[in-house]
Amino acid sequence: MNNRRNNIKKAAIGSCLFGILFALSLCTNKVQPENDYTVAAFYWPAYHYEPRAEFLFPDKKGEWEIIYNAVPKEENHAQPKVPEWGYVDEADPVVMDKKIETAVEYGVDVFIFDWYWYEGHPFLEDCVNNGFLKTNNNRMKFYLMWANHDATTYWDVDNPSIDSIIWPGEVDREQFNIVVDRVIENYFKNPSYYKINGEPVFCIYELNTLVRGLGGAQETREALDYFRQKTIEAGFPGLHLQGILWSALPASLEGVPADNVKSQDDVLAYLGFNSLTNYCWAHLQQPDGDYQKWGDASTAMWSSFSKDFNVPYFPNVTISWDANPRFLFKADYITNSTPEKFENYLKKAKKYVDEHQLNPKLITINAWNEWSEGSYLEPDTVWNYGYLEAVKNAMNTKEK
Repeated sequence: MNNRRNNIKKAAIGSCLFGILFALSLCTNKVQPENDYTVAAFYWPAYHYEPRAEFLFPDKKGEWEIIYNAVPKEENHAQPKVPEWGYVDEADPVVMDKKIETAVEYGVDVFIFDWYWYEGHPFLEDCVNNGFLKTNNNRMKFYLMWANHDATTYWDVDNPSIDSIIWPGEVDREQFNIVVDRVIENYFKNPSYYKINGEPVFCIYELNTLVRGLGGAQETREALDYFRQKTIEAGFPGLHLQGILWSALPASLEGVPADNVKSQDDVLAYLGFNSLTNYCWAHLQQPDGDYQKWGDASTAMWSSFSKDFNVPYFPNVTISWDANPRFLFKADYITNSTPEKFENYLKKAKKYVDEHQLNPKLITINAWNEWSEGSYLEPDTVWNYGYLEAVKNAMNTKEK
C-alpha cells in the first residue's frame, strides 16, 4: 500500500512539474497577439549627478546644464528646449516613478538604457540602479545598449572640438569579461529585463569599436561566444545580441577571408547577432531641414534593410534632431517636427512590422529624453504631452 501511495505521489509531482515547465515554455516562447506591438524608447541617462562628469557639468545636474544654458544660433531657432517637468533628477526613485507611470500610460513598454563602461568603471549607471530599478517593480521592461563609443570633448560645450578623447570606448578581453559578469548579475537576472524567446536582449552601439578593442574578428567571436555561454549558465536559454545599424557596423573583418565576410550581414552572421535596429535617423540621413523630408528619406531605407539582412530589422522612428546645445558653433538641425507627423511614421513602422511578420513586433523610438539632441517623448512647454499622445494614438493602447 505504501509503495502504491508513493508511486501515486511521484506521478502527481511529475505531472505537476511537467505542467509548470510547459507553462514556463509557453511564457518564454509566447507569440505576440496580432495587434500587440512593443514600443521601446532609447533612454539617455545623463540627467543626474555623476561624479566622473563633474568637470563637464559643474552645476551637478548632469547634462541639464547645457539645456538650460542653450541659446538660439540663428533667427527662429527653437532653443532652449524647456522640460514641462523641470530639471529633475532621474536617479531619484520618486522622479523615475513618474517617468515609468507616464511611459506605461501612453504605451511605451520598454526603456533601452544607454550603458557605459570606461577605464574599468561604469558611467551614468545611477539612473538605472538608483532610479529605475528601485521603483519599477516590473511595471515596464528595460534592456541595455552598450554605448561603447569614445567619450570625447563632444560632451564638453566649452570645447567645440570632437577630436580629443576623454575616455576610450574600446575594452580588452579582461574588461569585456568583467562587463559580462556585471551585466548578467545586475541586469539580466532582474525580472524586468526584456527578453526575446526567453533570451536577454543586449544591444551594442559600435561593433567596430568592440572588434578593435578585443583584437580582431576571431577574438570578438570568441568573446561573444563566452558571453552567450555565461548567459546560458546563468539559467537563460541563450543571449539575443542586437546591433545598431549605421556606419559603425563594419562591412568586413580583418583576418576573415573576404569570400566569407563581404557585407554587414556577413559580419552579423559571423559574430552571431540576432537582430538590428537604428539608434536614430541622424545615422541614416543628414539631419538638416524639414522633418517630413528627413523622415521620408530615412524610412524609405527600410525596404532595403529587409533585403540586405537575414536577421530581423526592427524599425526605428525618430522624433526630431537638434544637437546645438552641445556646440558653440551652429550645427545642422531639423525643423517642422510635429506630433502628427511623428504619429504617421509610427503607423508606417507598424505596417513594416506586419508586412515582415516580425515577432516580437518591436518598434524603437529615439528617444525618451534626448533633450541635448532635440529628440524626446518627455513633455516640454511647447508640445506638452503631444508626442506621448501620438504614441498612444498610433499604437491603439486603449484597445490592448
